[in-house]
Amino acid sequence: MANPHVSDLQSLVGRLAVRIGGTEAIACKRFFGGAAAYVDGRIFMTLTPVGLALKLLEHERKLLLAKGARPLRYFPKAPIKKEYVILPDSLAADEGALAAQVEASMSFVLGRTKADEAT
Repeated sequence: MANPHVSDLQSLVGRLAVRIGGTEAIACKRFFGGAAAYVDGRIFMTLTPVGLALKLLEHERKLLLAKGARPLRYFPKAPIKKEYVILPDSLAADEGALAAQVEASMSFVLGRTKADEAT
């Protein structure tokens, strides 16, 4: 049976391609009943029945939590994934704002900072 989350995540990555500078390094694969997006073999975004989640630095997570994001927990009694937040629907639907968060997530998992990218 095909996983609709994988095709939905691939579609989202494709729509964001112009804003995030291309997607050739991103792979979308099955993950916990949903899908995960990988860059350089590292997960930075998931789309599961609980929502669209990004792996981000602490200060970025705190900003998003203040805007309605939620901590990520894949299953009701599972531990919270501390470096991830589930994005509020309003942000997930705003592809311009979402692209900036996706870029931040990719940079985080690749170990880049804004200072690194400026040089």
